[in-house]
Amino acid sequence: QVQLVESGGGLVQAGGSLRLSCAASGRTFSNYAMGWFRQAPGKEREFVAVINWSGSTTYYADSVKGRFTISRDNVKNTVYLQMNNLKPEDTAVYYCAADRTARRRFFVVQVMAIPSNYDYWGQGTQVTVSS
Repeated sequence: QVQLVESGGGLVQAGGSLRLSCAASGRTFSNYAMGWFRQAPGKEREFVAVINWSGSTTYYADSVKGRFTISRDNVKNTVYLQMNNLKPEDTAVYYCAADRTARRRFFVVQVMAIPSNYDYWGQGTQVTVSS
């Protein structure tokens, strides 16, 4: 059984930083792309960032580009989301998710931004940015 456990959320002032972590277990972590999504109250879940299985390719939503950085440690089976210059509109529950396809070759943002291409999700961690 695959488990994804997020941590690192919290309350921060606008302009501040947080680093989210997602620890994975249950299958060969290094074979799967990992994504971050977020969901604000009353809104649909939206794509934030994704990193391919090897860590060589990343994609970001336009709203976070230049402020957020996704990375992974395939020894620690952990994916990270470094969030800088946070804004109140970044307030949401953040979820990590694991790609359903091992060593996906057709790794493009148009595909990886779709939640149904992920088969395991964490429980979410709350990020609140005050103005």
